[in-house]
Amino acid sequence: MILVTGGAGFIGSNLHAALMAAGRETIICDWLGQEGQKWRNFLHHPPTAIIAPEALDEFLGRDVKITAIVHLGAISETTARDGDLVWHSNVTLSQKLWHWCAARRVRFIYASSAATYGNGESGFDDDMSLTALRRLTPLNLYGWSKHAFDLWVAGQLAARAETPPCWAGVKFFNVYGPNEYHKGKMISVVKVKQDEFHAGGPVRLFKSDRADIADGAQKRDFIHVDDVVMALRFLLDAPELAGIYNLGTGVARSYADLARAVCAANGAEPRIEYIDMPEALRGQYQSYTEARMDRLHALGFEHQCLTLEQGVSAYIKNYLLQADPYR
Repeated sequence: MILVTGGAGFIGSNLHAALMAAGRETIICDWLGQEGQKWRNFLHHPPTAIIAPEALDEFLGRDVKITAIVHLGAISETTARDGDLVWHSNVTLSQKLWHWCAARRVRFIYASSAATYGNGESGFDDDMSLTALRRLTPLNLYGWSKHAFDLWVAGQLAARAETPPCWAGVKFFNVYGPNEYHKGKMISVVKVKQDEFHAGGPVRLFKSDRADIADGAQKRDFIHVDDVVMALRFLLDAPELAGIYNLGTGVARSYADLARAVCAANGAEPRIEYIDMPEALRGQYQSYTEARMDRLHALGFEHQCLTLEQGVSAYIKNYLLQADPYR
């Protein structure tokens, strides 16, 4: 039995669908919400049990037969401002689950983020030593909270404290794909650009806020959620596991490339317009990310990720242009 926190969310619901299809039992810890459409992420594969986050302590206090926890639940908005709430959700809960898994010898996989790398001036090497981690400077509260837990984990290792028998922190880069529709302003750029195109307007991109980067030349490592799920399933079965790993394609692509891929998936020539970057994002915007993937590959993960063009085309044609866009 695998417990997935944040399991009704974007990555969590896709992971749940894949595990269910493979005949593996999951328990979901999440809120479905009173007014939103998050429940639709389970439209085609209802879970057998959903635990509200406030009931998690009581659930874990029972004699439950859990073989692994995949901890994806977090406050993930890069514009979050409530530091106390973010700390409790992204750090304190993660620490509690780490200790629980260590005490009961349960595999633990948790979500970190590429946001921990800040503006990228220190590179994107997933070196998990305290020395390497301390060189990183996240740009926002969300990235800082994820970085704080990575540092805490590294501190536990340095102190030779008890750890889960197999564990991994996963630094997700820019994930896109089906079942992200509840995410509001944190939805992927692919979905936003498809909506703009579908409305009949141009695909709009932010102008660069850096003199050394041209408009549209900002680059990110965009990865389809199917590739993310493949990696998580690999980590759930890896015989030996202890580390923090990047999860991207390993290839940075420009926003202009993404805009062109969206237009091509719709059978149209590119139509792109550049607009001013909002003041709230200036100075907090990652203009370049690219996952260094050699450590995950060294574990034996040899899956070939979709290219940006392949992934965008599959997402748009198989989901966003369909009457039912849910997995």
